[in-house]
Amino acid sequence: MDRPLGSKHPEHGFVYKVNYGYVPGTQSADGEELDAYYLGGSRPLSTARGRGIAIIHRLNDDDDKRIVVPETQIDLTDSEITQAVNFQEQWFDYEILRTRTSNCC
Repeated sequence: MDRPLGSKHPEHGFVYKVNYGYVPGTQSADGEELDAYYLGGSRPLSTARGRGIAIIHRLNDDDDKRIVVPETQIDLTDSEITQAVNFQEQWFDYEILRTRTSNCC
């Protein structure tokens, strides 16, 4: 996690309401590693393992985000995901993408 729960964004000043990091060894459309929201846990983390359940696909930006939950957590609804990531995604148009199985991403 490069921005643990409770940390402040270095440029925009908002506070991260969830742990936020990236998936090592991946590459997204912006040329960086794929960013990930880790939706589980109530304390700041430096690393985490989990399973991908969805992608936040930004329609007006090329920086998609993976939604990751702990391996033992049940899936979240789109509404629960939206609520959890709104602190940052409120400035973007996006859709939540999933495949037919919950272990999609």
